[in-house]
Amino acid sequence: MNPTFDLVDQPWIPCTNLQGEVVELGLRETLTRAHDLREISGDSPIVTVALHRLLLTILHRVYAGPTGRDHWAELWAEGQGRWNETKLATYFAGQTDNFDLFHRTRPFYQAADERVKEKSVASMVMDVASGNNGTLFDHHTEAEGLTLTPAEAARHLVAAQAFGLAGLSGLPQKFTYAPCVGGVLFLVQGQSLFQTLALNMLRYVDDDPIPKLREDRPAWEQDDPYQPAERSRPNGYLDYLTWQNRRILLKPETLSNGSVVVRQMTMAPGLRLDGEILNPLMHYDAHNKAERPLPLRFSEAKALWRDSSALFRLRTTGYRPPLVVEWLANLSWEGLVASSETRRLFALGMANDQAKMEFFRSERMPLRTEYLADKALVDALDDALKLAEDVARQLWGATRTLATFLIAPEADLPDAHKPQAEDLNQLMGPWGVERRYWARLEASFMATLAALPDDPSDAVKTWRTTLKQTAWQALNGIADSLGTAPKVLKASVQARGQLAAGLAKVLPA
Repeated sequence: MNPTFDLVDQPWIPCTNLQGEVVELGLRETLTRAHDLREISGDSPIVTVALHRLLLTILHRVYAGPTGRDHWAELWAEGQGRWNETKLATYFAGQTDNFDLFHRTRPFYQAADERVKEKSVASMVMDVASGNNGTLFDHHTEAEGLTLTPAEAARHLVAAQAFGLAGLSGLPQKFTYAPCVGGVLFLVQGQSLFQTLALNMLRYVDDDPIPKLREDRPAWEQDDPYQPAERSRPNGYLDYLTWQNRRILLKPETLSNGSVVVRQMTMAPGLRLDGEILNPLMHYDAHNKAERPLPLRFSEAKALWRDSSALFRLRTTGYRPPLVVEWLANLSWEGLVASSETRRLFALGMANDQAKMEFFRSERMPLRTEYLADKALVDALDDALKLAEDVARQLWGATRTLATFLIAPEADLPDAHKPQAEDLNQLMGPWGVERRYWARLEASFMATLAALPDDPSDAVKTWRTTLKQTAWQALNGIADSLGTAPKVLKASVQARGQLAAGLAKVLPA
């Protein structure tokens, strides 16, 4: 007997409720209980954002919008902050077979390709060592195999269609990048999952938020979402949100105890997305030599908050902010959302090097709507970040001086030996002075970001003091760990003198 797994009512979406407990729910309960849930808590950041995109697709389809601010306000107020259970029930009732993960002829988000052989589902799970991917968190490998529950398989399937990487497939066609690869995706996060989903429901009408070519339906409602085979532009936003980048077919097995697991699958290339289609959830910068705008990416060496001022600049020459930020600005200007409510900007995604996934990341930062209405506030935030970069350069220079005098204690004398850059880098590397500095600043920056709209002068004053203290803590922490040998003391004096002069220059009284 062929197993079934009904995604509408069987639990598979991990959610954190308002009491902090993690529960798994089906699609129906996730939406009807969204007001009692804090957030989606996926296995990884890419699973989390992929599940948000899926839920948003259903809501856009059920409500046929929002077509504008007034329609959005009706949704926000409807049911006093709850999604309409009757409308959801009607929609799901009309999709009887479309949400069965193992349906014989229409398995959810899947398609067969007879040209490829079965392989481990490890190839579909981004944090398992497989192909070009090294091990991140899960130490299974493709050779060892992996066993997934239906709930786990469903989550990773949704993520694979959104985050599939380019590469060879063993077929004439290559795998191509899925819609969410290559940049950071941003969501506006409210006080409940209902608020989060509502705040990220963009205006959906005509060519918003992406051009509409013909009747727009999610993949599960289409007779064959892979046809025509050469198509590379979505029919509309719902087609885009459910873009089938892979032809994946899960192979469920029923064990002797009656439980169902998934260990094998087939996977082949699916639809290629036109590179001119910009992801509505990404931030783009056209100030580069590339042919098209480039999305903001996660960097292993740099936290995202250091670029935060750019995120709050609404559409200007050379920039296209996340459309969810622009939409929130519109709602705020119209008085449709309270400026006093706590919101956060939730950044999620992964970094990749061509066909190799390098790391996942998620970051959150306070989101005050005042930044979206006041350019002067954004400029003040930008100045605060530039000050931090200026202090970082002075700290780095002072640390370089410390290393210089440790290697060559007489470096201040005429014609003295000057250390090679390679030797300085080797000595400074383990100190990690920049990591110390930026890591210690993060919490203080978040406080500054939240406080700046209330009292800019006081917030900037506190920030400047924090920068100075943090720089001294970073340098002193390194110098004090080196001991008390004469050359260490001399190097420390030289470095501290340089830092004092540098701070006086960039942070004048």
